[in-house]
Amino acid sequence: MKKSILLPALFLLSLCAAGQNPVELSQERQSLRQITLLSDGNNLVDFGRAAFGQIEVTVSASAEDDTLRLHLGECLSQGRVDRNPGGSRRHRLILVPLKQGTHTYRPDIPHDARNTSGPAIRMPKEVGEVMPFRYVEAEASHRGSRLVEAVRIAVNVPFDDTASHFSSSDTTLNAVWNLCKYSTKATLFSGYYVDGDRERIPYEADALINQLCHYATDSRYDVARRTFAYLIEHPTWPTEWCLQMVLMAHQDYLFTGSLELISHYADELKAHTLMALRDSTTGLITTARGQTPELLRSIRRTEPLRDIVDWPHSGTLGLAQGQGGEDDGYVYKDFNTVVNAFHFAAVSRLAVLYKAIGRKREAKELQAYADRFHSDFNQAFLDRERGIYVDGIGTPHASLHANVFAAAFGLVPEQYRQSVAAHIKGRGMACSVYGAQFLLDALYLLGEPDAALSLLTSQNDRSWTNMMREGSTITMEAWGNKWKPNQDWNHAWGAAPANVIPFRLMGIRPLKPGFREVEVRPMPAGLTHAECKVPTPHGPIEVHYQHNRLSISLPRGVRAKVSLPLDGGRRHRLLKGFVKGSGTWDIE
Repeated sequence: MKKSILLPALFLLSLCAAGQNPVELSQERQSLRQITLLSDGNNLVDFGRAAFGQIEVTVSASAEDDTLRLHLGECLSQGRVDRNPGGSRRHRLILVPLKQGTHTYRPDIPHDARNTSGPAIRMPKEVGEVMPFRYVEAEASHRGSRLVEAVRIAVNVPFDDTASHFSSSDTTLNAVWNLCKYSTKATLFSGYYVDGDRERIPYEADALINQLCHYATDSRYDVARRTFAYLIEHPTWPTEWCLQMVLMAHQDYLFTGSLELISHYADELKAHTLMALRDSTTGLITTARGQTPELLRSIRRTEPLRDIVDWPHSGTLGLAQGQGGEDDGYVYKDFNTVVNAFHFAAVSRLAVLYKAIGRKREAKELQAYADRFHSDFNQAFLDRERGIYVDGIGTPHASLHANVFAAAFGLVPEQYRQSVAAHIKGRGMACSVYGAQFLLDALYLLGEPDAALSLLTSQNDRSWTNMMREGSTITMEAWGNKWKPNQDWNHAWGAAPANVIPFRLMGIRPLKPGFREVEVRPMPAGLTHAECKVPTPHGPIEVHYQHNRLSISLPRGVRAKVSLPLDGGRRHRLLKGFVKGSGTWDIE
């Protein structure tokens, strides 16, 4: 039992990324939003949204030997805390021995064996164990004890709620943005980007989406670097996840302008491109052969990589065979389209990074390799008769994923953009919440803002609105409970709109490393107005779109290349020169 004293507001975590300062954790005291007296005399406390934290209660007890029974949980069932929520959704019963009189108690959160052992990230001892909960139900005492007050101590990395903003004429889109922004904040409880409460393990794919969402909502970059350093030392099993390490390093450089990360890990990142798996006949990479001990050592693995595409697959994690997974029926072949799309993205981005740190000869070689690979990729995977991409060599199946990742990474030749876009739109949201990041990126890059906005604001059961309908206030690991039976309700890899809305819909992106030069290219589709504030290392960029007018405000030292949206962003008119400071333009 902790004493009822307020612990210091900030703790420094002991581990940090190479060359980076330690990451802080804050403890925020949050008052209850609502308290309800239930029919059996129990008190139901609602904090409004879930958060990772601890509970502090003040209780008036008439006897010395009474015990308060507290139920902490994320879910409700029939108007009370769900004692058996299923999956990895949380409920804890905490017993609080009471002293006579009015006293304040801060009981320990019981440990969960899975997420506090093995490879799981541990909470600092100074902070103590936490759990995600929105509700507290205090059982009525037969000895007359009474709950006086309840306070949640929410734990996460300090987060500036005012650093970013979005609102628009679409209330559903606004709700989705708020859900995803809050999810980015709430899941920082460990000081790393982790995969939710079930495991509390960093994974590369979770980290890439977390990184983009964090950059879009707050101007701090240390958690991404710290997570990157951890993943270099503790890689996970999917092939594409390994390749995403290069994408994380590139995002760090693009958004901050810092060369520290790439300089420190340059050689390791070259190994993470998996160029060692290249097949000399096709020019492509494959994990079916070539995973030598030398390669595995270079990426700090002992077990071979396995292709994933998306997750979960049919027949895994409680999904029956034939019950659809999240990979749109992907046909897995030795030469995999999605894996090779990631390979191209990794190599082409590493070329940029090597040039930035002065390894120019290697940068030119990498760029030449990427140029050749672009041709080899389309030769192997593009079905020119249909104008779409198949899943791999030896299958005619053309999944959503094969086409999305080709488009998201700039592999689609101009003459096939329309057919690929039509195929993607026809498949809908046939991917997981992770795949949605790349699906939305692809639609905006293909000039399909209406289709992207339709998915962002969808009301069906594979949507962000469905997460809210099912009761979660943090993005889920899956679209809903039926899509992943063991899922948790606090997984920021489902928070893609937090970055897609400012970076794609509002079109605010760095053109040069460190945000000294930016692009403002909104694609508002059917929105009649939208306004956005995006943090940068130099201060916020603000963009306002209103019917036929666009206004921007830039921080000192930043200049923008501005494109006015025509037809909702399906076409644009580029302004001459660069804009500095602020400006307003009529859209013809």
